[in-house]
Amino acid sequence: MSQPPDLMTLNEYGDWALYEDAIYAEYLATVAHANLRFRDAPVRVRFNPTSKRKGYGFWHLISEAPSQSNRNEEDRIPNLDRCARVRWVAWCVQNSGNEGFSWWENQRRGETHVVIWAEEHDFAVMLAKRSAQDGPRYYLLKTAYCLRPHNVTKFAKERDAFLAQKD
Repeated sequence: MSQPPDLMTLNEYGDWALYEDAIYAEYLATVAHANLRFRDAPVRVRFNPTSKRKGYGFWHLISEAPSQSNRNEEDRIPNLDRCARVRWVAWCVQNSGNEGFSWWENQRRGETHVVIWAEEHDFAVMLAKRSAQDGPRYYLLKTAYCLRPHNVTKFAKERDAFLAQKD
């Protein structure tokens, strides 16, 4: 298994504003403008609505809801573990077919999602499967996060069930 890219920590920058700009620049370079592909289809990100001159997809990627019941995007709180791993998103997508990674499809709120799991590092990337009206199929980056112990068990069951269906 390839090793993940270096983390980008707040300590390296010492100031939230500098850090935020640095991880956003990294997100743009390695994800939003990097021509990422998953299973021969482009991976795209959502830019609107913007907040603080940064795209929606970025904020969703580096933050989390304050509670399971709160789906208000304005209430999301930056998560330093997510911020530090912004480089890992492209790494996961690019290595999704390699040893140490697994991926599967699931249904979430009426959409087909793809979960890419870097198993040794308990990090996951979520993509939504999309079809354009007159164009090629693509995947929309939804989010990425570090797994908690209860996620690991759930992910393993979900992955194994998906793979069993394909056999």
